[in-house]
Amino acid sequence: MGVLDRLILRDDQWERMSRHIIGDDRTRGSSGRDNRMFVEAVLWIVRTGSPWRDLPEVFGDWNSVFRRFSRWSQKGVWWRVFEAMSEDTDFEYLIVDSTIIRAHQHASGAKKGAEDQALGRSRGGLSTKIHMAVRGLGCPVRFILTAGQKGDAPQADLLIEDLPAEVVMADTAYDSDRLRKLIADKGAQAVIPNNPSRAKKYPLDKQLYAQRYLVECCFSKLKQFRRIATRYEKTVRNYKAMIALAATILWLR
Repeated sequence: MGVLDRLILRDDQWERMSRHIIGDDRTRGSSGRDNRMFVEAVLWIVRTGSPWRDLPEVFGDWNSVFRRFSRWSQKGVWWRVFEAMSEDTDFEYLIVDSTIIRAHQHASGAKKGAEDQALGRSRGGLSTKIHMAVRGLGCPVRFILTAGQKGDAPQADLLIEDLPAEVVMADTAYDSDRLRKLIADKGAQAVIPNNPSRAKKYPLDKQLYAQRYLVECCFSKLKQFRRIATRYEKTVRNYKAMIALAATILWLR
């Protein structure tokens, strides 16, 4: 099976994506040239987890593809496409959770330092944590990156800010009076198990809480993209761009 037999995007999927990408076939210069094949090249890297130097020649010069990917990351193109795809009208559920990603040793060494690049050191080595909010359809609507040792609850505010919901679900790690008040102020119901150390217990709708599996399924699907399951990117900007692209694909399926 050749490389071109395993392209990811169908015509209808590309049609939805291409509306939010800079340039088109009529644009002069690299910004408008072969956008679809370029996106497929980046998807090949994200899917296989291969080094950029191993990009098949059919996609063009690997260094040119990498530099173009970085330019799009800097311009926020990948993030803009993700936001456009994730404008979900289902406001019922909002589920937050996090997952730790092991970072390859090649991910270290960026100029601004590990902390600025969402890298943390622990006994297991370098790691990054993805904090994510998922809708009831099981697709991500927002995510942020921190060093692997960072706590979950402090990131929840940004994950749910300005996102409408009737129910906000999370596991015990997110149980705090502050977050419960924030959810209530949104006019939403908090479905969060009580921390065992909590004196005042809140009722838990176990039937609703059973839907929290959707965020676990979302992380599982994202990690099928090998370049997401292990972080190789030195900069948080480029790693975030790869997650945004993989998350976009989840919305297109």
